[in-house]
Amino acid sequence: GSWCPAPLCQGRTLPRPPPHLACGAGGPRRWASSFSQPGPTESDPGEGQVFLSESCVKRLLEIAEGSEFLRLQVEGGGCSGFQYKFSLDTVINPDDRVFEQGGARVVVDVDSLAFVKGSMVDFSQELIRSSFQVVSNPQAEKGCSCGTSFSVKF
Repeated sequence: GSWCPAPLCQGRTLPRPPPHLACGAGGPRRWASSFSQPGPTESDPGEGQVFLSESCVKRLLEIAEGSEFLRLQVEGGGCSGFQYKFSLDTVINPDDRVFEQGGARVVVDVDSLAFVKGSMVDFSQELIRSSFQVVSNPQAEKGCSCGTSFSVKF
């Protein structure tokens, strides 16, 4: 189920289609390809990206066994309205997006991706605890000191 507030969704999808339709004509296609990045970035223009820090990749390679990957979910709750939840998983669902870097994989479902696209997953090691964290999230307005909870920009 999608629980994205309507204004957010409309703002994201409406401006996109016209330039994409123009790609069908012979001319503009060359122009578009010079700006596209190498690799399979063509899938969906509205799709976000999640990045993995070096420490996240390193830690995941240490703890993930076989086909395990890190699942990142966004849930309602926490001290700021939403919270991040990390878990090791082996099952990829149809609405999941897989982000791979250096052999480590982070999987985010589409609903959660709307809240974390453009951000980075980091592994932070401190004296009292070590944990995976979402850092520099452009969708979040303010986080809380615990690092797992945030509120969304509207």
